[in-house]
Amino acid sequence: MKVLISETQIQDRVASLGSEVSATYKALLSDEEPLLVIPVLSGSFVFAADLVRELSVPSEIDFIQLKSYEGSSSSGKVEIVKDIRADLKGRNCLIVEDIVDTGLTASFLLESLGDRKPKSLKLCSFLHKPSREEKKVPIDFLGFSIEDHFVVGYGLDFNGRWRHLKEVVIYEGGQK
Repeated sequence: MKVLISETQIQDRVASLGSEVSATYKALLSDEEPLLVIPVLSGSFVFAADLVRELSVPSEIDFIQLKSYEGSSSSGKVEIVKDIRADLKGRNCLIVEDIVDTGLTASFLLESLGDRKPKSLKLCSFLHKPSREEKKVPIDFLGFSIEDHFVVGYGLDFNGRWRHLKEVVIYEGGQK
């Protein structure tokens, strides 16, 4: 497997993203109000853990889990498998995704969580594949834009495997 993004590149970018997110939310949060970070399970858990450790604003975490992939391709249908417990009304919220490719999952999330009347709702994605985009979504904070490769590592998987890798690699076995 060929390394696409090294561990060092990831660490550097996540530190920068932590600063960007913190700067944005310092202006939006009151002293007693934490940022509600909503990682999308299971792919974003590694990225989200590293990101929240880089934040200089108080935060809470509540996970959501969706299903939209079967093997290496999107099914085109998004469903909530595990919903968040927190009430979003009047809260500043940050969705943390591992990858935005077609945009269907991110669009579903922004609409579904936006209906719950948060004060603000922003999207942070570790990766983006612009060439696969079917639905344009606003990515407020982005780690890396990549070409149309099937990638694993740093939380991303193929049928549950390869999440443990410290870098992002091109997985040839994941091609259609």
